[in-house]
Amino acid sequence: MLLRVSLMQSERCIANAALSIYDHIVILVDTLIFAAGVFVWTLLEYVIHGVLGHTHRTFVSGLHEVHHRDPRAVFALGSWLPVAVVIGSASWIFGAAPGVIFLGGVAAGFAGYEFVHYRIHFSKPSCALEERLRARHLAHHFREPDAIFGVTSRLWDVVFGTEPEAARMRELANAGAAVAPLAGRSNFGRVIRGGAIAG
Repeated sequence: MLLRVSLMQSERCIANAALSIYDHIVILVDTLIFAAGVFVWTLLEYVIHGVLGHTHRTFVSGLHEVHHRDPRAVFALGSWLPVAVVIGSASWIFGAAPGVIFLGGVAAGFAGYEFVHYRIHFSKPSCALEERLRARHLAHHFREPDAIFGVTSRLWDVVFGTEPEAARMRELANAGAAVAPLAGRSNFGRVIRGGAIAG
């Protein structure tokens, strides 16, 4: 009897260990899928901003021109509802499928971009990375509107050749760093109160 109880406990322990290993693998895979979604967002950000907002005349161009005229229009609020509908619908239909986790990563990248973009325009940098991102983006706004399209990453500017040469980039970054943060409200409050949507 004691031997049988001991064997049952051993089997349970082995089953729990196997389940634990499986759970850890699933969590790792899901984390990698989510991270891939965040990474893909950086490319989407570059395409939306650089290609659709600047290089070609598209539906994004007019919205983005508003932001260049008035940098307080930092939030792409018109995009939040469609993103929420897609993510919510996909979650409801498919649950935590890999595609839904990937879309969640893309949406998290978008949310991170919105946060960083707001801070670039309205806040003093809190760290060296934020200082570099701010200087680059403000150099794009005020000195080089046909280059430096990455807001949260310079990767795609380097890959696609829209990153100025190093000496020129240092000059532009210094000019961008000299721009004071904006005072006042962003377009978020205006939209909440019924104003225009811009991005």
